[in-house]
Amino acid sequence: MSEKIILRKETYADFADIFEVNKMAFGQEDEAKLVSALRNNAAVFVPELSIVATENNKIVGHILFTKIIIKGEQGNNYESLGLAPMSVRPELQRKGIGGLLIKKGLEIATGLGFKSVIVLGHEHYYPKFGFEPAGKWSIKAPFDVPSNVFMAIELIKDGLENISGTVIYPREFETV
Repeated sequence: MSEKIILRKETYADFADIFEVNKMAFGQEDEAKLVSALRNNAAVFVPELSIVATENNKIVGHILFTKIIIKGEQGNNYESLGLAPMSVRPELQRKGIGGLLIKKGLEIATGLGFKSVIVLGHEHYYPKFGFEPAGKWSIKAPFDVPSNVFMAIELIKDGLENISGTVIYPREFETV
């Protein structure tokens, strides 16, 4: 990395570059389209939690956290955040940019009063940041997925205490 990575909230002017970074990182447009769709859902989109990483004033990474629901067995709903997607330009992956984005996002989410985050991700990557299998709290994915890749983190002490159930993602996730 030639210059310091700067992390900041996305702006309208960033939308096209964020689309491109997601498209390049995933090798398809699905995740890029998901970001655009979630951005248009005011019920789940949290502007402060759409964060870009820039280097030399160029967007090199992006992370998005949106509101999700954990639906309990008794029908009670608990608000949480879903981390998805996270992208870094392919040529800059494995250089710590994703980690910077995760840490910044968790810090901002905590400051905004959120208590937990759920992620479907690599079993050896996300635990570095404190994520643990969501099954520890009896939190299940809404689809069949190995338990070791469906994880959660408490942003505050006991943030998931007495919370269990199935994660309900915003409808936009059905397009991915």
